[in-house]
Amino acid sequence: METTKEQHSQEEEKHNHDHDHNHGKMPIILYFIGLALAIVALFLSGEYQLIKNIMFSLATISAGYHVIVLEGLGETIENTKANNKFTPNSHILMGLAAIGASAIGNFWEGTLLILIFSGAHFLEDYAEGRSKREITKLLEMNPTTARLILPDGNTKIVDVSELKVGDQLQVLNGDQVPIDGVILSGSTSIDESSINGESIPKEKSKGDYVFGSTINGTGTFTMEVTKENKDTVFSKILQLVNQNQDNQTKAASIIQKFEPKYVTVVLIAIPLFMLLAPFLLDWTWSQSIYRGLVLLVAASPCALAAATVSVTLSTTSNLAKKGVLSKGSSYLSQLADTQAIAFDKTGTLTKGKPEVTNYYFADSVNEENMIDIVVALEKESNHPLADAILRKFEQKNQLTIEVENQIGKGLTGHYNGKNYRIGKPTSFDEVANDIFV
Repeated sequence: METTKEQHSQEEEKHNHDHDHNHGKMPIILYFIGLALAIVALFLSGEYQLIKNIMFSLATISAGYHVIVLEGLGETIENTKANNKFTPNSHILMGLAAIGASAIGNFWEGTLLILIFSGAHFLEDYAEGRSKREITKLLEMNPTTARLILPDGNTKIVDVSELKVGDQLQVLNGDQVPIDGVILSGSTSIDESSINGESIPKEKSKGDYVFGSTINGTGTFTMEVTKENKDTVFSKILQLVNQNQDNQTKAASIIQKFEPKYVTVVLIAIPLFMLLAPFLLDWTWSQSIYRGLVLLVAASPCALAAATVSVTLSTTSNLAKKGVLSKGSSYLSQLADTQAIAFDKTGTLTKGKPEVTNYYFADSVNEENMIDIVVALEKESNHPLADAILRKFEQKNQLTIEVENQIGKGLTGHYNGKNYRIGKPTSFDEVANDIFV
């Protein structure tokens, strides 16, 4: 596939913001060591000021070593080489801000900056890791093989990626439907909860569409492939989930887009400010350096870093864990302006469990006798609707009826010389002498 210049630019920008955080547990251990040192130093009295400052300095180094030194310097060098121009990130700026705060005697402020920034950074890593784990679970649901029907009628196990539109497949009972298609022969019930969240299996027969990753029930059927693997409904769902981090809130997108430019401007502006202030504002060199360092601390994007990217990633991953898939945090942020929501989804406003609410018997029917027959028939079925009927009605008399389960149609049973049928309305079109239930 040919990649456009714009797509290449977007991929390169995304690469510049991807972090290799696989350093084991040591970074988080160092962070908590720094946090403990800072807390202990806070409780020391003023007469131990030197010890306090040393402990704050050690806390800053310990908590910020991974984020500032390894990632800040490392990624700045890596991105600069990749882009052939100086490409710093906010990690560098935060490190310099902490050094500047310590240089003007505010050791606690410097430590606090690093604790907040590194803490937000580790939370972002944790949230991103959860997102990837949920995506991995979804990928594991994607079928990888299919039973291809050969011209001689035999079947062959092939990789789903090899399938083409028009191929004919066999799907056995209990198998995953390998790809989107239409049923050619056979009937079954299919669990489509991975696609639509519907808890009740859907009856399928010739001419009905089936979707990849759904679970076939007790029937066996043949199908014709109607879509390539990359275009299936389930593949589109995976693509939407993978776009979560790309569809960020407006604030997060602006921060990531302009972060290198912002850091570069600050790194140039602060030294110029320190050099020119004595001449333009008649400050002493000491005043100029002190106020320049104060400006550096104020310019660090600590609050934005903690309040945007990590929060939005945490939201999307937490939703994914609970089974809610969103297109991205930019869409979630729009909920703040939403005034009304229309739901059309089983299980969202309902329990996702069928229940008999109303029933009617014709005047010519013996209700008690018919309930006994219905319950006897439904006891031989594992359909969710059968469970609902059995919860509603109780037998007065125990009947033994031999039942035939007709997949995609319903139940039939013979009792006292009559044939009884329970099923969907279309199942009665084929018979004329059955007792309709």
